[in-house]
Amino acid sequence: MALALTLGRRGQGNTWPNPAVGCVLVRDGRIVGRGWTQPGGRPHAETEALKQAGDLARGATAYVTLEPCAHHGQTPPCAEALVAAGIVRVVVAVEDSDSRVAGKGLALLRGAGIEIEIGVMADEAAHDLQGFFLKTDLGRPFLTLKLAESLDGRIATATGESQWITGPQSRRLVHAMRASHDAVMVGGGTARVDDPSLTVRELGVDHQPVRVVVSRRLDIPLLGNLARTARDVPVWIAHGRDADSLLIDTWRDLGAVMLPCDLQGAHLSPASVLQALGGQGMTRVFCEGGGALAASLLVADLVDELVTFHAGLALGAEGFAAIGPMGIEKLSNAPRYRLAESQKVGADLMTVWRR
Repeated sequence: MALALTLGRRGQGNTWPNPAVGCVLVRDGRIVGRGWTQPGGRPHAETEALKQAGDLARGATAYVTLEPCAHHGQTPPCAEALVAAGIVRVVVAVEDSDSRVAGKGLALLRGAGIEIEIGVMADEAAHDLQGFFLKTDLGRPFLTLKLAESLDGRIATATGESQWITGPQSRRLVHAMRASHDAVMVGGGTARVDDPSLTVRELGVDHQPVRVVVSRRLDIPLLGNLARTARDVPVWIAHGRDADSLLIDTWRDLGAVMLPCDLQGAHLSPASVLQALGGQGMTRVFCEGGGALAASLLVADLVDELVTFHAGLALGAEGFAAIGPMGIEKLSNAPRYRLAESQKVGADLMTVWRR
């Protein structure tokens, strides 16, 4: 199952709206087939593993990170494929909450006389698949918030200089993190000040995540990197319903997908933004700020994982804060996370915090 989970992670960021699943087939103590969900969400992991195993699948045990599907879509159900291949035992990490499956896959397997075991490495699988479950159950994707900051929590000097606070090893790791998400998201202020590309570079990946900008009034440079490359790498813009219609049409003509969202006070509702992304099928979103967007997501309790990169320098109180005002008066009202991981990355320290 540990191997199946590793295989499933290969599909993260490249299978939405489907889950990134891994499958391993074992017969007589030997692995005879491996598979993971392919780009675009199909073929499914079980199909890939069965294809690799061929006739050796008969009499084998299948280890699958998510309950095999039981519904007919663009491909036949994986549960039926496992039965037809002669699999005699299926070990599943977690059940599927999608109403089209939700126990039906396991019932189909049991009805065929296949032995079932559920819950092996369930916690690890639930974390890996949390984006799919959140989209299915709550209509929003899993959100990772990444902050690259100085020791004193600053992301730029008082003059706005920010390149580069962290080192090259950290930046390379961030590109790998981008690749494992469906989308990279920033606020309109970051798009204006940094003119970012938000692409995955130097890793030789075959796909790019969708680039999402959250900007109520669409005050984003029309001659910037995002506008110039919107037809090459997808750009989606979450904007207010009161945004200028001419700007909406202009961005749409440039190739951007426009997502009208509700307001919360004077700003876009972060919950509405994530619902809009979930409605388009996204399961995993990687937010890289800026400070106002980071604060709004934290206040709305929408950050599922917080990744920080701290560099060994201090910029002082006049520098730009990594997280904007949150209006917190009592410690009991502050969002708290548990430390899941910490490691040295080049000269920097990376920490991963989870709900």
